[in-house]
Amino acid sequence: MVTTLTYQNSIQEEIKSRLKSGNSCYHLGQNVLSSSSLSKNLKMICRTIILPVVMYGCEHRLRVFENRVLRRIFGPKRDGVTWEWRKLHNEELNNLYSSPNIVQVFKSRRMRWSGQVAFMGKRRVIYRVLVGKPEGKRPLGRPRLGWEGNINP
Repeated sequence: MVTTLTYQNSIQEEIKSRLKSGNSCYHLGQNVLSSSSLSKNLKMICRTIILPVVMYGCEHRLRVFENRVLRRIFGPKRDGVTWEWRKLHNEELNNLYSSPNIVQVFKSRRMRWSGQVAFMGKRRVIYRVLVGKPEGKRPLGRPRLGWEGNINP
């Protein structure tokens, strides 16, 4: 997959592109995800196919995407008082789905990758990109978080 960067180092177009790819991947398997003849555990395998497609993106939008897929897998719930069908709330999805959410998976993979890069030699390009300091002047205003700022809790 090709990564798109803009002049201002914004990755918004990249995020949109990855979510679009994830949505098309999801829609290809939509019939499987909504089938009542398959178990929920079997449907969760589809998540392992869709997850890598959208792994690099905005955490909030990733969480919204994951909740949309989980709502489709688990289906609606009948309200105990009014007996009307309704969508599952986020807390209910978290209780039904015991695995780590997409953001936690994203952060753990990022930490694992940073550990691998830290053990690389200083001659490796990826190591120099991770720990290097860019040259030139920064624009006015609050500096954007660097890669290291995103892995620190």
